[in-house]
Amino acid sequence: MAVVRVTDADIDLLARLLRAEAEGEGELGMLLVGNVGINRMRADCSDFKGLRSVNDMVYQAHAFEATTKGYFYQRPRESERRLARRVVNGESFWPAKYSLWYFRPPGDCPDTWYNQPHVGRYKLHCFYEPTAEECENVYNTF
Repeated sequence: MAVVRVTDADIDLLARLLRAEAEGEGELGMLLVGNVGINRMRADCSDFKGLRSVNDMVYQAHAFEATTKGYFYQRPRESERRLARRVVNGESFWPAKYSLWYFRPPGDCPDTWYNQPHVGRYKLHCFYEPTAEECENVYNTF
């Protein structure tokens, strides 16, 4: 059962984001990116207030660098659509289970990002989870 409302076009958009942001990190890496996106939609806090659709989340200003690259605009493959459906249906994985931020630094993960603590790394991406003071609601989404 979906944890956010989506259309087939939303699944395609999310699938394109997963591939463009983390294809090199395999299926789990792409699922983690999807977890962060779904968390942003559901938590409605911090920099992510008012995101009511996959489109809002993906195209939020300065949210995902991949949306500025041509690779993002290629058609999604069925394998990426399956991954998108999994995160839309509520599958979540550590370290992105409650994360609202991730990025790929050139070296070690900083202890904080946007003043939020580092909770883990998967391959090249570092994940950051908000404190309860910053976004209590993210802990109520699953």
